[in-house]
Amino acid sequence: MDHVEIKGVTKRFGQVEAVSNLDLSVEKGQFCALLGPSGCGKSTLLRVIAGLEAVSEGQIFIDGRDVTNVAPAKRSIAMVFQSYALYPHMSVRDNIAFSLDVAGVNKSERKKRADEIAQLLQLEDLMDRRPSQLSGGQRQRVAIGRALVRDPEVFLFDEPLSNLDAKLRVQMRLEIAKLHQKLKATMIYVTHDQVEAMTLADKVVVLDSGKISQIGSPLDLYNKPANKFVAAFIGSPAMNFIEAEGKSSDGLSATLDLSHAGEIKLQTRHGLDKAPQGPMELGIRPEHIGICAVGDAKMTLSGEVQLVERLGNGTTVYVDTKAGQLSVQTDSETTINPGETIGLVIDTNRAHLFASNSMAV
Repeated sequence: MDHVEIKGVTKRFGQVEAVSNLDLSVEKGQFCALLGPSGCGKSTLLRVIAGLEAVSEGQIFIDGRDVTNVAPAKRSIAMVFQSYALYPHMSVRDNIAFSLDVAGVNKSERKKRADEIAQLLQLEDLMDRRPSQLSGGQRQRVAIGRALVRDPEVFLFDEPLSNLDAKLRVQMRLEIAKLHQKLKATMIYVTHDQVEAMTLADKVVVLDSGKISQIGSPLDLYNKPANKFVAAFIGSPAMNFIEAEGKSSDGLSATLDLSHAGEIKLQTRHGLDKAPQGPMELGIRPEHIGICAVGDAKMTLSGEVQLVERLGNGTTVYVDTKAGQLSVQTDSETTINPGETIGLVIDTNRAHLFASNSMAV
């Protein structure tokens, strides 16, 4: 059942169209991530759902109710912002219970509800502290608690972890994931961090210039990107792209010329009625390129190693080839060093082909 439904929503700021004729549905209990680079419209879309921005066109439904022109306080949503925005003069307990105080809930009930939320978020020992006495992760948990105490229909998160350091981000990702499992609540989460989106969400919406580029599960987006934008944005290190020209096709597969660096044959995703026309690009992730000796029968390309990044749990090797520089992920035990010439083997079963319009073929 659709819990949040967006129909034909457009949001303009003057002549700038931040969100363009967008349709999206989020099922009850689903964790949906809005993912994309800065300026793609993801935060604007979230603010439109919250009612903090009025739509220029279209409608928004929450639990079947048209809330397009309903005030934010009456939409049964709660929002967690990038900034903690806690009241510095109030204790943790009072910060969490503030919305209940505004709503006229009696003191004993406010305390009971705040204590329940504190137990859920492991804040029991901090309830009498002020925000200045808390760490960044603790402050963000208080901000989440302030949203939880309202018992809303939908939780909205606007890049809530971007102000935290790397270790705290990992910890808070785990806390939010556990929270979703406990509450089974509908959550919409804005982020530019693909790791956050892929580890937290069961549905990821990739936005590009105010439009939806692709919707799917994290693994769908990773394994079957609909276009070059999604392919390039999902995955770290990023996907390699090699210029190619189509030579022939037998319907299900195509033979390509890789920037005059050799030929390669691979399965196409949708099948081709004829040889692919015009310039194309072959996409291959660094972990789907193997290393071999130069001259090996399996070799696709060869090149000189320019840089080796040893990361402990793996190694990334950057290789200059006739088809351009490629990044290759290999194991941490590799003995390859800059200046060596190595052979590369492209896994054609994991390669992607993109037409001149950037759509996957």
